[in-house]
Amino acid sequence: MYFFRKHDPNRPSSFNLKVMHIINTIAILLFLGGIIYKVLEWYVF
Repeated sequence: MYFFRKHDPNRPSSFNLKVMHIINTIAILLFLGGIIYKVLEWYVF
């Protein structure tokens, strides 16, 4: 149940974890953007 646990207020907030989540989000958005671009390239051009 690691992914579904509640936020623990006693646990210190980690800067590295926040940066990792930001980089992960950017990577996912770029990946989805690339897929959308390729699909549009196939069907439109």
